[in-house]
This record gives sequence, C-alpha cells and structure tokens, in this order.
Amino acid sequence: MSTATTPATVARPLHAPALEADWLGTQRSLLLSKTRDFVELAKPRISVLVLVTVAVGFLLAPAMRIDLALLCWTLIGVGAVGTASNTINQVLEHRYDKLMPRTASRPIPSGRLSVQEGWMFGILSAVVGTIVLWTQVNPLTCMLTLATFFLYVGCYTPLKRRTALCTTIGAIPGALPPVLGWTAAGGALDAQALALFGILFLWQFPHFLAIAWLHQEQYHRAGMKMLPAGGNGNIVGAIAVSHAAALLVVSLWPRALGMAGGTYAAAAFVLGAAYLLASILFWKDPSRSRARRLLWTSLYYLPCMLGVLTWDHLRLLS
Repeated sequence: MSTATTPATVARPLHAPALEADWLGTQRSLLLSKTRDFVELAKPRISVLVLVTVAVGFLLAPAMRIDLALLCWTLIGVGAVGTASNTINQVLEHRYDKLMPRTASRPIPSGRLSVQEGWMFGILSAVVGTIVLWTQVNPLTCMLTLATFFLYVGCYTPLKRRTALCTTIGAIPGALPPVLGWTAAGGALDAQALALFGILFLWQFPHFLAIAWLHQEQYHRAGMKMLPAGGNGNIVGAIAVSHAAALLVVSLWPRALGMAGGTYAAAAFVLGAAYLLASILFWKDPSRSRARRLLWTSLYYLPCMLGVLTWDHLRLLS
C-alpha cells in the first residue's frame, strides 16, 4: 500500500514593491514623528502669541501704508529666532525638565530627540532668522531680536536656578515683541514704543506668578527658584497686585499718546480693573483655585486688550 507524499508548504516571498511600500511607510511615519517633535520644540502656542504681539506693534507703527510683504518677513524672522530661543532653552534645561511632570514629555527629556539635534535645530533657526531680519527688514529690528534671544537664553534660563529675580529679567525679552513689530514698520524707539513695552512687561508678572504658584512643587523639585520670598503667599500676591495696578495706569498711556481713542481707553480700564480684581482675590486667598482664575483672566486680558487697541487705532486712521 503506497503513501502519497504531500509537498511542504513554502512561504510566498514578498515582492519588491511590497517591501518598498512598507519601507516608505515606515520612513514617512518616522519623518512625521520627527517633524512633530521639532514643532514642539518651538512651543507653537507661545510662539503664536508672540507673533500676534509683533503684528500688533507693526500695525500700530506710524507708517504711510501697511506693507504686508514686510510684515510677513518680520514674522518669519522673529518667529525663527523665537524658535531658536525656545529650543536652546529646552536643550539647556533638559535634565531639569525630566524632574517635572509638566515638562518630562518634551522631545529632548523624553529621548525622542537628542541634545545634538536640539542644538542643530536651534542654531539653524537663529541663523535663518538673523539673516531674514537683517536683509529683509532692518538692522535695528534684527539687533533687538537678537537681544531678546540672548537675554532669554543667556540670562533668564540660568538665573531660574539662582534667584527669583529671573522673572524680572525674563519679562524684558517677553515684552519686546510688539517693539520689534513697531521698529520693523519703521517706528522709532520713542514713548509710543515704550508704552507697548510697558504693557507687556507689567502684564507678565501676575500671569507668570499664577503659573509658578500652580506648579511650585514641580519647580522646587527641579531646583528652580521661580517664586519670590520662598513662595510666601502674601508677598507673591502683593507683587501680582502691584503690577496689575501699574498695568491699569500704563495701559491708558496709548490713549494719551494718540495711538487710540476713547473706545480703547474704556476697554483698557474695564479689562485692567478685572485683572486687578483677580490679583487682589489671589492676594487675599492664595489658593490654587484663585491662582487658576488669575491665570485665565490674564489669558483673556491680553488678546482682548491688544485687539481693541489695534481696532481703535485703525478706526482712527480710516
């Protein structure tokens, strides 16, 4: 009785097109992942807010007409240098970012990007931004933008682990973006530019103190001295109130300088009073809920105030 032999099943090899498609899909996925990580280094939400303030300064400047091409070059150049600032800040602080849950998932501390990749991206962004601003905008705006870069990376970043005065130092580059837009459109460094700087400078203190209060344990764990007086609630609240009160006064300065009319003055007073009230409530009760309310008030205040200022200014021009 004979037995039939069953041939062994042979695995069918993948064709070259299938292998190539699989490889291309993997490379595309890696490229998209890397791109997302590099975009995250730029801190896009903060960068958008910065560029909005640059555009506001540009539109408020005393120019004969609005040069949209020049505005675009300004936003590209300032955005590139801002990307460099945010990137190199994360490169320098990646060891400390690992210690805080709010920053541990960033591209460099999480290991998705290397320190070398961060340095290369940051330096390239700085070079591109500098070239754009020098050649397409003007040297004054270029130098002021580089000043914001060096103040942020060279002063604010290392001071965060030494003294709470880092907040004051960091508020200087944080207040310069509208001035960059102002000078890019041909404006001089005059009282009007100083008014724009003053508004952004003072706004930052209650805003940032609220953030630091909410994350004080994480900052302490990373060795960052972000709160004055060791985190004394009365002193932190008093600083927030004093700067919000000063902001209420300074925010009316553009009306006195003829940059806007009565509509802006009324809006600035109402918004400033609301910001001051939120700061006072935080001072009286420095709880997390009051700090969170102060933070949200600050986030509503700035775009509303700048929006009304720009609208009222353009209304007067027309």
